[in-house]
Amino acid sequence: MKLVSDLDVKGKKVLVRVDFNVPLKDGVIRDDNRMVQALPTIKELLDKGAAVILMSHLGKISYKKTPEEIEEAKKKNNMVFLVNHLQELLPKNDVSFCPDTRGEKLAYFVDMLKPGEVLLVQNTRYEKGEEKNDSVLSQEWASIADAFVMDAFGSAHRAHASTYGVPEAMKAEGKPVAVGFLVEKEVENLTRCVEVKPEDRPYVAILGGFKVSDKIKVIDSLLKKCDKILIGGAMAYTFKKALGYTVGTSPVESDQLDYAKKCFEEAKGRILLPVDSVVTNGFEGWTEKKVVGQDIPEGYEGMDIGPETAKIYASEIAKSKMVFWNGPMGVFEQSDFAVGTIEICKAIAELKGAFTVIGGGDSAAAVAQFGYKDEFSHVSTGGGASLEMIENDGHLPGIDIIRG
Repeated sequence: MKLVSDLDVKGKKVLVRVDFNVPLKDGVIRDDNRMVQALPTIKELLDKGAAVILMSHLGKISYKKTPEEIEEAKKKNNMVFLVNHLQELLPKNDVSFCPDTRGEKLAYFVDMLKPGEVLLVQNTRYEKGEEKNDSVLSQEWASIADAFVMDAFGSAHRAHASTYGVPEAMKAEGKPVAVGFLVEKEVENLTRCVEVKPEDRPYVAILGGFKVSDKIKVIDSLLKKCDKILIGGAMAYTFKKALGYTVGTSPVESDQLDYAKKCFEEAKGRILLPVDSVVTNGFEGWTEKKVVGQDIPEGYEGMDIGPETAKIYASEIAKSKMVFWNGPMGVFEQSDFAVGTIEICKAIAELKGAFTVIGGGDSAAAVAQFGYKDEFSHVSTGGGASLEMIENDGHLPGIDIIRG
């Protein structure tokens, strides 16, 4: 797999698929981490004398909605909100913006682009054919550049026009394709969680979040690789109910009960579930909060793992040489139910010489919020992508197309 550092790009135009899908509120960037993470690749190309064309999606635009709703989504997710900040991040280079995603205007902006300059193109999802990997759109985008660099790990699990169709078309034309530094780092770290070496055992996975159905393939895959899987968050209650415990009003996926029971039994003690829970008499506006054991009484909802569970999980983590974590242990956004997630953070932070990975998503947000981000060996920028990489034994379409 070619790396960005392998490319000869002097005087060439390089299309870089970045992940600038940053959280916006009223046009203001709330967290620029994804933009910052892309800078090493962008600067490498600029320093080598390339003209850099940046493409990314931003937010969601559903074409099943009314024309008015589609226009509103486009207005909300306009890449123009990112231009000034990108210029601040690249003060030595001119940054321009093309408001069109294709056609004569895009061709003009690309034609005017000089070495050392950066062009940010409008949101790829302004194009209906982006998510469908439309071949005509892919060909048009492929035609505007001399080389392609994939540095959007958070979108590498999607075979879209900008992540898959473009490099496929460019390869067919004999143009070079490579991965950027961010993708290189992600692949290197997550591959270690997939191709487990003896020195990385015991290997413990921690899974939380809301739905078992979202993580069935991950659980199946991790059971083949891990020594223990610790389960928390709302998904734990589906497992608990499947094993005959009462879960009160806690969320349960009834259609996953059979899977959960079978999965737990086949794991033969390698899946650990909460032995106690912090519960309340309602998700919002609750008036009572308490710790209960295995069974949650009627009228109460589980909101976090309990203190005994946190101790057991910390004990398992303390024995490990490698940890993969995806999904918080409770409703960590509310301080009353953040303790379980914080205790897991502490347990991992205290490990010496272990390889520890956060699989993006809410768990990445949690470790950043609680000040533990620097305690991990690797914090992935892609929640869905990191999970799919685990599921698919190290394969993702947006990376495989560069490899192939």
